[in-house]
Amino acid sequence: MTTTIEKNALTVQLYQDIRKTVSFKEYKDEDVEVALKHTLFSVVAYKDDRPVGIARLVGDDRVTFFIKDVVIIPEYQSNGVGHQLMLALFEYIEEHACEGAYVGLMSTPGKEAFYEKYGFIKRPTENLGSGMVLYYEKKK
Repeated sequence: MTTTIEKNALTVQLYQDIRKTVSFKEYKDEDVEVALKHTLFSVVAYKDDRPVGIARLVGDDRVTFFIKDVVIIPEYQSNGVGHQLMLALFEYIEEHACEGAYVGLMSTPGKEAFYEKYGFIKRPTENLGSGMVLYYEKKK
């Protein structure tokens, strides 16, 4: 089976369908549409003609990049799909980032070793505090 990577081809439907396979938080389609519109770069991995993985970059396109939604359908995990997605993201970063740019991500528990292969540092460390997240709830 051949894996192909398609750049900037992520649609709302693909985003929703692939995230659902790993039980990630669901968002309304209109919210995903806005998010994708503001995405710097996205990639979709296909095995033959089947979409099997996605990833995207958000940020300011120079100093700060944040890797989001690296999701591979479970039966295709550990087969190099994630690696190909990451290579495509780093190709984009190489073209756009300034020297010393910040590239961040939040790993799913148990997947940290995958990202460490690309130079990501597990936090906290002596010099870096732990990453933090807030799932914002709108005030009615």
